[in-house]
Amino acid sequence: MIKINEKHTYPFKDVLFTFALASEAAEVFKDHTALITGIGKVNAAYELTKAIQLKRPSVIVNLGSAGSTHFKKGDVVCCTKFVQRDMDVRGLGFALYETPLSGLSPVLEYGLEMNGLPLGICGTGDSFEMQHSETIYDVVDMESYALAMIAMKENIPFLCLKYISDGADDNAAEDWSVQVHKAAVAYGSILKLNINETSVNS
Repeated sequence: MIKINEKHTYPFKDVLFTFALASEAAEVFKDHTALITGIGKVNAAYELTKAIQLKRPSVIVNLGSAGSTHFKKGDVVCCTKFVQRDMDVRGLGFALYETPLSGLSPVLEYGLEMNGLPLGICGTGDSFEMQHSETIYDVVDMESYALAMIAMKENIPFLCLKYISDGADDNAAEDWSVQVHKAAVAYGSILKLNINETSVNS
């Protein structure tokens, strides 16, 4: 079982784990349902939508690496709010990060809180941010907003955990390549994947 908080516990067989890259899952998730979406919002949206059509999960758990100038490298942050950081239609009178005519706030609030983890706001965009200076979000990635929005529209509970692999600064690329392989090990420990319940619940 995966226990997210006092109200949300799920058998592993009902959980869909999503990653941008196979390297973020490694061998830790080989006995679980892991979806590798590829990098970017479009890939993430397409692959998750297709997976939901094939088998609707009880909960979607997005795991992966992210940058931050607020949290330190090696932290695991639970993101419950999301910003589409490359959406800018201010020229037509919309607020920064607002998707025009969507009815959605610039900050999408949809995500479960996990016991014992700090909370973050994830800024998602189709760029590898290396000069992070925004204050509306404190974690940066390239997929989570799309995943969270689809989970919300499909009314599926959503958990987003991000392993901070870099400082979203000039050293981000080098730091990411060194740290990304550590993410799967950290998630395995937090989610207690060493407890083999797949055979019990399958």
